Amino acid sequence: MNMNEIALFPRAASLIECHADLAMDQVTFRSDTVLSDVHLLTPNSCHLMKRLNSVGQPVFTSKFRILRDSNGKDSSSLSPVRESTDASIVPRDEDGDLDVVRRPRNSSCNRNAVCPIILSQSTATLTDEEDDSEEEDGAREIIKIEHTMATPLEDVGKQIWRGAFLLADFILARANMFKGATVLELGAGTGLTSIVVAMVAKTVYCTDVGDDLLSMCQRNVTLNKQHFEPQESEIRVRQLDWMADELCTDADLEFCWTDAEIADLHDNTTFVIAADVCYDDDLTDALFRTLYRLASNMRHPSTTYISIEKRFNFTLRHMDVSCEAYDHFRHCLDQLQQMTDGKMNFTVEPVKSSFPQFLQYERVEQLELWKVTAERL
Repeated sequence: MNMNEIALFPRAASLIECHADLAMDQVTFRSDTVLSDVHLLTPNSCHLMKRLNSVGQPVFTSKFRILRDSNGKDSSSLSPVRESTDASIVPRDEDGDLDVVRRPRNSSCNRNAVCPIILSQSTATLTDEEDDSEEEDGAREIIKIEHTMATPLEDVGKQIWRGAFLLADFILARANMFKGATVLELGAGTGLTSIVVAMVAKTVYCTDVGDDLLSMCQRNVTLNKQHFEPQESEIRVRQLDWMADELCTDADLEFCWTDAEIADLHDNTTFVIAADVCYDDDLTDALFRTLYRLASNMRHPSTTYISIEKRFNFTLRHMDVSCEAYDHFRHCLDQLQQMTDGKMNFTVEPVKSSFPQFLQYERVEQLELWKVTAERL
């Protein structure tokens, strides 16, 4: 996102802490922090801060219920529940206004003593107590995600975005298509989509960059192992830098690749997924170069699903509303399909968002899903 752009609320990631710098005859608006609508639209009482990560950012925990009927399918008759602790839906009256339940006045009511907890930076290892509590919760329909909120643009992967929910909905609706497959996720962020696809896939390579982000992703994988371990599926969190030409194989690094994993990736991967990763033109260019390089090395034809949210920005350069990041994404899709290098053939098509909704979020019309099929010539 350019420094002279202001996102229009609420159809884009909201920008906070904006500053205006006066430089002679012009004003430059700076956005230091972005906040996902997923977190913005959650009541403040539902934000449960757990700890500070290794770089001092607050880490929160949210729970998301998978909505199914008794047959394991989506059901519109179910009341959607989005949890970020154990909060229930806020009641409303017949006019749609907030129905506030007043606490009865009782002077004899005694409150329990509350002891403050001092948060400190930590690497956050799971305790046995947390493991046991998740099993007791009947967590088969609950996805628990640790994440941050209100981050600099370079750390947006530590938040949860609506594009991840759209892609997760598609995977749950087309579960048979992904059953037993080897799947690669690019720009996995908190790992939510990898966790969902691991419910049906055999092996999922959950990739991103940055030790702190990958550690958070690994923790989320551990928190949700009840979703994929019974099927003997596995999620491998690995570093994959789109700006690099080769996969990281340095054995001294925690999230490096082994030679066996690289061979498995090239020999068995049939699906690549990416959720809401196109917000910077340079990163988008790197994403498509990575897609081409990976598809060229894969033994089988591969199908890539990319979700994206069209975000509107007012730019001082154009003095108008535009979707520059989205427009550049579409331009890259067109270039990929028109490529004639004699080695690869790419087919691009949009996917209609008519599939059921399994997770509670606002599926706005700006959310899109694209399918890219790659075959060797």
